[in-house]
Amino acid sequence: MGVLENRRIAFAMAASHCNMDRALRAMAQVVAAGAEVIPVLSHSLKTTATRFGKPEDWIEQARAISGREPLTTIPEVEPFGPRREVDCTVVCPCTGNTLARLANAINDSPVCMAVKATLRNGRPVVLAITSNDILGLNAKNLGILLAAKGVYFVPFGQDNPVTKPTSVDARIEEYLVPTIAAALEGHQLQPLLLGPPQISP
Repeated sequence: MGVLENRRIAFAMAASHCNMDRALRAMAQVVAAGAEVIPVLSHSLKTTATRFGKPEDWIEQARAISGREPLTTIPEVEPFGPRREVDCTVVCPCTGNTLARLANAINDSPVCMAVKATLRNGRPVVLAITSNDILGLNAKNLGILLAAKGVYFVPFGQDNPVTKPTSVDARIEEYLVPTIAAALEGHQLQPLLLGPPQISP
């Protein structure tokens, strides 16, 4: 039996296009751990093609991994609140833009709506942050959410403190599933702050 057996997890993906392959692999890990996954995609992922991929690719892969049609609008996600549809919402990847919105209670996207609806029901939200400015202007928003009830973080560290000193990256591959399991029990997985990966000279 997987550690997330019989759990219903909303897997909300903000528009860090360069991290979408990682996010989809992480979604597959959550499914493999036994959870039923409901994918939620941001408006940008649904509409914007980049050098990292096309919207139809992300939608098709999320559908194939989860076995469900991805939710891509605020009205589709809003019922998470009154119907208490999920045990936990994961935001992976969580961009600096989404971090700032959540910290300031701005609810203008499917991803933010999923978070708002989950917290409304006293259920946990897990953030896998990845952004070049988390330790810059976004540091105040990180501080707000670190102190917020019901919000948990995938352990993170600076990904390259030499050339990108304000950049932070969650260690999604190693710690996402354990973080979700801990959050469902009301605990933050520790240690939260990790050292940087080995950087070649």
